[in-house]
This record gives sequence, C-alpha cells and structure tokens, in this order.
Amino acid sequence: MTSQLTDQTITFDGRAFINGERVAARSGAAFDCLSPVDGRLLTQVARCTEADVDAAVAAARTAFEDRRWAGLAPAQRKRVMIKFADLLLAHADELALTETLDMGKPVKYAKGVDVNSAANCIRWYGEAVDKVYDEIAPTPATGLALITREPVGVVGIIVPWNYPMIMAAWKIAPALAAGNSVVLKPSEKSPLTALRLAELALAAGIPPGVFNVVPGFGPEAGSPLALHMDVDCIAFTGSTRVGKHIHVMAGQSNLKRAWTELGGKSPNIVFADCPNLDRAVEAAVGSIFFNQGESCNAPSRLFVEDSIRERFLEKALALVPQYEPGNPLDKATVMGAVVDQTQLNTVMRYIEAGKSEGAALLTGGTTAEPVRGGCYVRPTIFAGVKNDMTIAREEIFGPVLSVLGFSDVADVVRQANQTIYGLQAGVWTRDINKAHGVARALRAGTVHVNQYDEDDITVPFGGFKQSGVGRDKSLHAFDKYTETKTTWIRIDSPV
Repeated sequence: MTSQLTDQTITFDGRAFINGERVAARSGAAFDCLSPVDGRLLTQVARCTEADVDAAVAAARTAFEDRRWAGLAPAQRKRVMIKFADLLLAHADELALTETLDMGKPVKYAKGVDVNSAANCIRWYGEAVDKVYDEIAPTPATGLALITREPVGVVGIIVPWNYPMIMAAWKIAPALAAGNSVVLKPSEKSPLTALRLAELALAAGIPPGVFNVVPGFGPEAGSPLALHMDVDCIAFTGSTRVGKHIHVMAGQSNLKRAWTELGGKSPNIVFADCPNLDRAVEAAVGSIFFNQGESCNAPSRLFVEDSIRERFLEKALALVPQYEPGNPLDKATVMGAVVDQTQLNTVMRYIEAGKSEGAALLTGGTTAEPVRGGCYVRPTIFAGVKNDMTIAREEIFGPVLSVLGFSDVADVVRQANQTIYGLQAGVWTRDINKAHGVARALRAGTVHVNQYDEDDITVPFGGFKQSGVGRDKSLHAFDKYTETKTTWIRIDSPV
C-alpha cells in the first residue's frame, strides 16, 4: 500500500476465492461491478453458481475434517486472528477506497468506521477465544459431566451491501475464532472487499480452504449455499423477505441452523423533557442520514412530543444542508451515493408514496448529481406522517426521515411497537422512571436512552419479531457457531 494510491490507480480482482486461490466461476460467467460514485466499471466479478458453491463447501469441509484450523489450540488461532486484524489496518487505505468505490459511502467513514470496526471485531474475537471457559455440571458424586463447546463445522455466510466489511467481520470473526470453516457470499452490489479479506486472511496464516468467498447473485449462489446439505449453519444479514426464504431453505435441506439479522423501522421517541434537545436533534438527523440512510437500525420513524415538535423540526432543518450529497472520494463529504440505480429508484418510489399519501415534504425529495453518472438522493424529511403510511411501515433504506407527533406516553409506545420489526429504538427523557418504563415496553433488541447509535463490540446486536433471530457481536455470537456437548463420566468412588 502506498500513499499515492488513488481511485485512478487501484485495480480489482473479481475472481472467487476457493481453497486458498483466486479462481474464475466454473461456468466462465462474470458480471459488471459498477461504481455508484460515477457509474464507472470497476471490474468484472465471477458469477458463481451451484458448482462454485459445491467446490467452496467441499474445500471448507475438507479443511474442517482434517482439523488444519479447528485442531489448533485457541491461543494459536488467536495469534493468527490478531495478525489478520493487523493486516486490515495495514491495508486500510486500499480497503477504504475499495469500499467507497464499490458501494458509495464517504471515504472518511469507510476508513475511520468500516475498516477500523472490522479490524477491531476480528481482533476482539481472536483475543476472546482463549478466554471462554467450558463448564462442569453440578452432578451427583457418581458422575462427572463436562459441558464443552465445539465448532459447528462449515458455516455459510451471506452479507448485505451496506456495510460489506463490518457485516462480514461480525460473522466470520466468531465463526473462525471458534474453529469453523467458512463460505462467504457477499452481495453482488458490493463484493470487492470480501474478496480482499480472504486474501488477507490467507496471508495472516488462516489455512487454505478455511475461508472461501463465492460472489454472485442470491438465487444462483446464495440459495445453493442455504440449501447445501454439507453446510452446518447459515448466517444471513439482509431483508426480512429474503430472511424468511433462508429459514425455509434451512428446513428444506438438512435442518441447518439459520441465524438471520433482518430489517428494521426503528422508532426514536423524543419527549418534551428531553435533557438536551440539540443533542437529540443531531442524533436524529445524523443517524438517519449516516451511510445514506442505508442502515437497518436507522431511526427512520421519529416521534416528537407535540409541545416541542415545531422547535425540533426547525433545528433539524437547519442541520440538513451539511448532509447534501457530495463526492464520496472527497474527505469533507459526509453523505455519499446510494449503492446503485436500482436502490435510487426504490428510494424515489418511497418518496413519491409519501407525497401521494399526504405526508408533508419539508426538505429534499429529489436526486442530486455532485458527480456525473452517480447515484445520489438529497436528505429528505417528511412531517405529518401517520403510522399507517407506507413510509412509516416499510424499510426504505435511504436518507428519508418520517416525523410523527404524539402527546401521550402509552399511545406513543403503542405506535412505536405497531410494526413487524423490532431491531432498535430510542428514548429521550430526563425522567428516569419514564426512561426505564418506556425502554421495557418497547419491543426491540436494543433501546438507546438519551443517545442513538452508540456502540461497542462487547454488546449484542439483533432484534425482536421480524427483525430476525440470534445476535451478532459480543460473546453471545459464539453461541451461533458452536455446538454444546455433554460428556458424562461414571465415577465409582474408591473411598
């Protein structure tokens, strides 16, 4: 990596990564990888299908069965994982530039957030794996029951396009640290950093066959992975619609474990006694427009108590200009391009639905073109939104904020929970009783109080209801990628 690396000099290898080698798809097919920044062709990417998935799974199974990775002592795997994390940081400029060109996020966040978070995740699970103890059950004196964890085997992983490195790291790190072999299917919209991660893993000392990457489209590569009879576990982050299919395919095949982290329509509730209104405004605006609104946990439904709603909106609108889309390669840009033309069209359809259903468009609602040929949407705020409107019910995955009013605590909790999702929520109040009471009443995997989006690898991430099952991050993630075994030993006491 050199400091002279630019978007004009960087090159990409779009071939799959199977058994420690870069390979073309067995069919020879490839698809164009276009940058949402300006529409340029970055490279062609292997269009993997069932034959490629079979090869990757076979490599992963062989690696698992001969214990080239699973058989290492946890302390040995730890050293390799830490080196893997170090290599991410050593290649931070390359990875950040790749992420920006591939999916459109501002380069300063691609490096400062995505690369750093992915490296931290990999390092944390590496450091944790030799510190997780097994158990001895409190049995009668005639028995000794050992409760141990074992890697589940071959783990299939399917990740989305919005945080390609972070989402991959959240899953590959605990899976690899526990001793599993992995087959990763990145989104066809942003596959490039996943392929590079596999090369860095090999360079760090993770043996061939342990970490494989098969790029391609969902029906052609994702479905064969979820249906594969030799995959022991499938972990998926993406839409609720696809997540339901993942569970069905897991059941149709070998009843493999299926862990899904799915959509969200997170409520963010600001009471009139909010302790710091400016902070609440900044969090509400910043969290929905961060990553172009392409975040499953984005607080896209903002409930503001009636008595402060006008003042809140005035402050929010004053902040909007700083989120005007810019060139993602400019380090001053805070909101970049949405991932592709298809997603841009989807966001615009939702904006039109909001207008047609009677919501008041306060700002935005149009496309922008800071870079010719790119995919950009202006930050958009609707007021006067009702909870049954399309923009309040469905996940938009774009920079669109829906503002709703309320005057009663019980009513706002009811409205907040009136959704198929339950990923995250926010509560702003100086009343400790109200904070605890509302947080307990909200059906969400995470409830933020007097902040939104503060985060740490030590806390679990996941949701209730149709936001999925299982948890990423924290020590709880090991539960997804390990089997719990009981070994019962009869003891005939000599005394």
